[in-house]
Amino acid sequence: MANLTELLHLVARWVHLIAGIMWIGNSMLFNWLDRNLVLPDDPKEGLIGEIWMVHSGGFYQVEKKHLAPGQMPKTLHWFKWQNGITWLSGISLLVLVYYMGGASLMTDPAVSRISPAGSVALGIGTIVGAWLAYDLVWRSPIGRRPQLAFALNVLSVLALSWVQFHWLSGRAAYMHVGVMLGTIMTGNVWFVIIPSQRELVAATESGRPQDPAIGYQAKQRSIHNNYLTFPLLFIMLSNHFPTTFGHALNWLVLLVLSLGSALIRHLMNIRFTYRQWLLPATATFFVTCVAALWFFAHPEGLHPRRHLPAGTQPVAWSDVEPIFQARCQRCHSRFPTDPAFRAPPNGIVLEEHEQVARLKDRIKLRVVSLRNMPLGNVTNITDAERARIGAWIDQGAPED
Repeated sequence: MANLTELLHLVARWVHLIAGIMWIGNSMLFNWLDRNLVLPDDPKEGLIGEIWMVHSGGFYQVEKKHLAPGQMPKTLHWFKWQNGITWLSGISLLVLVYYMGGASLMTDPAVSRISPAGSVALGIGTIVGAWLAYDLVWRSPIGRRPQLAFALNVLSVLALSWVQFHWLSGRAAYMHVGVMLGTIMTGNVWFVIIPSQRELVAATESGRPQDPAIGYQAKQRSIHNNYLTFPLLFIMLSNHFPTTFGHALNWLVLLVLSLGSALIRHLMNIRFTYRQWLLPATATFFVTCVAALWFFAHPEGLHPRRHLPAGTQPVAWSDVEPIFQARCQRCHSRFPTDPAFRAPPNGIVLEEHEQVARLKDRIKLRVVSLRNMPLGNVTNITDAERARIGAWIDQGAPED
């Protein structure tokens, strides 16, 4: 059974990565094409713009045009399954990693006392709620006022994120914000962009004029997806960097780096067309970078977490070894007893003094400063035990 679970994880991650590269690559390519199309000196009727490119040993001419009624090409290529497979494989990973195994990664007693079942229900509810709130705004009359609609979208995502950070573990909250964004993007593809494209095709095949509003609606949602791409990619990567989701101000780290990554996307979009905005956008990006550096240099945030005093007495290995045995070796041993791991995570074994002392700085960061180890505090390590480990490391991690 363990081998089958590991295989499912491997296949889901592999499919998710490949499909995501294809989907996001296509999205960025088409948005780039739209920004760089030009009209030739003698444009043909219905031509919106064209672009010439050189690649793979040849020249490509790409045209964007309005088709006349009844003028449908023999073969028409659609781009939809890359997104669908990316979302489905991502949801599969969410279930495998976070919802199965007793939802141990969903909860953290230091954050809240929510039950595993309650945390899963909360996670699913915020994902669905994010899409419904977003889509409702843009389908309502408010959608005709983009600035107001954008502000309401940001507030709704922040509100749902606030709920997650106050009830779920930092790692689970980060991932659910990412799934919220990914679901909004997927909803745009399947409930707005694809239906709009189908209507354009149906109108052309039946000889009806194309409705420009249909195309505008699809393009609007496509631009939204374009700006959500970089924040989503950051959240996917953050799962491997505990300094982000384990930070005392993890919600602010997420906000700053997500807005910063969206700003990078904006700089890429306007760098040739709206040069007058480059300076303020670049300055804002610089401030974001400085803030990110501060976060990573101060993992305990503006208000360092308080620990129980460890005292001034010397702490020996024999004083902390039982803590590692009871709290850490469930996962970090040669033969883990935690059902989620068949091998020690990242190959880290914490059974002997030499193994622990070699990683003392990382252990202090994760166990004492960030307090995100053990994951979800499944072994119920106490503040006093964390303080004792911190004192032992501060004294040089002695063996005697």
